[in-house]
Amino acid sequence: MAAQPADTVGILGGGQLGRMLVLAAARLGLKTHVFAPEADSPAFDVAALRTIGAYDDREALARFAATVNVITYEFENIPAATAAYLTGLRPVYPAADALAVTQDRLSEKAFLGSLGIPTAPYVGVDDAGGLARAVAQIGRPAILKTRRFGYDGKGQTMIREGSDLAAVFRSLGAAPCILEGVVPFVREVSVVAARAIDGSFAAYDVCENEHAHHVLSRSRVPAALAPATARQALAIAQRIAAALNYVGVLAVEMFVIDDPQAGPFVNEIAPRVHNSGHWTLDGAVTSQFEQHIRAICGWPLGSARRHGDVEMRNLLGEEVGQWRDLLAEKGACVHLYGKREVRPGRKMGHVTFVRSERAPVLPPNSGQN
Repeated sequence: MAAQPADTVGILGGGQLGRMLVLAAARLGLKTHVFAPEADSPAFDVAALRTIGAYDDREALARFAATVNVITYEFENIPAATAAYLTGLRPVYPAADALAVTQDRLSEKAFLGSLGIPTAPYVGVDDAGGLARAVAQIGRPAILKTRRFGYDGKGQTMIREGSDLAAVFRSLGAAPCILEGVVPFVREVSVVAARAIDGSFAAYDVCENEHAHHVLSRSRVPAALAPATARQALAIAQRIAAALNYVGVLAVEMFVIDDPQAGPFVNEIAPRVHNSGHWTLDGAVTSQFEQHIRAICGWPLGSARRHGDVEMRNLLGEEVGQWRDLLAEKGACVHLYGKREVRPGRKMGHVTFVRSERAPVLPPNSGQN
């Protein structure tokens, strides 16, 4: 049964993504209950209800579930067992099965391969000896990543000529890993899209992303892609969402290589609202956060149409100190997350610029001078 206005949405995780989900739900007349282990979670500041608890505390989870009508999560590192347990109490979207696939990089790559979607070459690594065999197969340079709990460059390291493989494996905690070959990309892009309970699908235009020290620095939309490549990227995201029987917003991160005959390579799937979709708060008819709430509540999806050409910049670490100047800048839409502790690379906020008109960006090798 679809949720009704004034019902309560339960959100696992209390970071900035949870905070923005809470604000989107409030705009639609819904209440929210946030469950997170950290007492200083930014989402707690704006939610109607909050629970500070561990994700494996079943008594606390049961009390939380009893207060809500539907449950979602703001990041993919929620234990699969938590999602499975809650599924027996309330509807949980995205489903626990989709979470299990996407929170393990090896399972995710195998899933993509089953759909015939291109990825970087990869090999699973369980020990130092396995890493040596994987490097012999993949070659160098290559990227070693933990299978679980990696984000914003955490849980990964580059393997180059001369790297001490045993030491590299130990540096990642000797955890199960995956070794990936390096894709010679010219652009990193992402598709942020939503799929509803009834299977309807809505995707935002492909955005182009720049990273600094493995953390997203800025996103621009539309990406400077050939129209055929953009259509391929959108089609890939729709195939992934359908194959997972996905409900909610997801982001598919992709590499575009300098080969007009080759389609995008998928890097990762994020089963949640995503940093590269923050531009939608100011630059689209329906934000990714509202779209996610609509999807999990069984409501019609909104329009993903852009208001113009958009650039979103993350405010990382000390960059948040620019807030006063940014507020004074014409056309700047500033979002601050209410985090007290400033750390290098920590996402403290973002700023969006929407331009209704801009000279067209030509794709590479367009043949025009």
